[in-house]
Amino acid sequence: MRISVIGTGYLGAVHAAGMAELGFDVVGVDVDAAKIETLNQARMPFYEPEFEPLLAKHVGKGLRFTTDIAEIADADVHFICVGTPQRRDSPAADMSAVDGSVDAMIPFLKDGSLVVGKSTVPVGTAERLAERIEVATPESVTVELAWNPEFLREGFAVQDTLHPDRLVLGVNGDNAESILREVYARTIAEDQTPVVVTDLPTAELVKVAANSFLATKISFINAMAEIAELTGADVTQLADAIGHDDRIGRKFLNAGVGFGGGCLPKDIRAFSARAAELGAGQSVAFLHEVDAINQRRRDHVVNLVRTHLGSLAGRRVAVLGAAFKPNSDDVRDSPALSIAGQLHLSGARVTVYDPKAMDNAARIFPTLDYADSASAAVEGAEAVLHLTEWPEFRELDPEQLAASVATKLIIDGRNVLDREAYRNAGWTYVGLGRP
Repeated sequence: MRISVIGTGYLGAVHAAGMAELGFDVVGVDVDAAKIETLNQARMPFYEPEFEPLLAKHVGKGLRFTTDIAEIADADVHFICVGTPQRRDSPAADMSAVDGSVDAMIPFLKDGSLVVGKSTVPVGTAERLAERIEVATPESVTVELAWNPEFLREGFAVQDTLHPDRLVLGVNGDNAESILREVYARTIAEDQTPVVVTDLPTAELVKVAANSFLATKISFINAMAEIAELTGADVTQLADAIGHDDRIGRKFLNAGVGFGGGCLPKDIRAFSARAAELGAGQSVAFLHEVDAINQRRRDHVVNLVRTHLGSLAGRRVAVLGAAFKPNSDDVRDSPALSIAGQLHLSGARVTVYDPKAMDNAARIFPTLDYADSASAAVEGAEAVLHLTEWPEFRELDPEQLAASVATKLIIDGRNVLDREAYRNAGWTYVGLGRP
């Protein structure tokens, strides 16, 4: 069996390498020539732990990347892994890359091949694409379409590809299911991975439903943080207490600056937009408030800085973190970078440091100052903001940092620093939702 992967962004590149690791001949296709060249040199076009060794192991030995869509002609299974970002003119998903990739592959689909969507799409997309393929292919060519949503966590993408916690197979018949079970046979056998077989619309809904639930859980605890700050309660202790209820669980109950990245924000907006198109907008109306709570957390941190420093004009602020989460260089919709930008626009002199995301951050906010270390970033700072929970930030010595700053004020936007250690070193420690 030969496999093609259309789109070699974060999802597609990792999936292609993962399929090679599972023993298949794989070709990855993308329109970005620079990215293709980087991948063919077994180098990462983005930061992801464990990804580069996997590339080095397989590039040129069953795994290759190309800009020529015609090279998919020999493949039996075609995975669609292109992006579905938010549209510029609405909250809905931009489906141009998905539609374009399907149109591009149709002339090269052979009889008996299977097209498999992995991209996160509005429910109903699979049925629409299946009809599109059926109309455009000759009568002598039978092509099936399935949906196999991805559940990658940035920072753990290789692990999640090779050892997923579940496989969802959205199919219309036994043949597509059989092919996908063959693709994932090793994973299913070695890890006893649960396999959930569904129809197409259910498979499409799984990813957006999961992301909407996670976003809601995060925004819920951040709403509790707002109440805690007004009442003197401690949201961290509150989360520990309710997290012991196994119906709730402790995961994703960490109050802070909220969620970001290329999935949760745009997925809940696209889900709301699609529900409205279906006449069910009220069913997910709560997602608008989930989004609003998340955005308020960013404004709240800016207001906290203003409360402690007064006017922000000319004040020196150090921001530790630019990526939306640790173990990633992804700054899409990053709370850390959004807060840094707001402070800068309010007149503050903002210096940012992140272990991996500096180049990406500088492309979006070139007017911010960037340092090459945490100690350099905090030099002369009147406020230090901890906004991305990289391990190295948790390991910083409060005593040593105190010697570099102008004012010992730290705002812990992730509530993970050692509060007592900072206070014992003379810092004013401000946690979100904590007294």
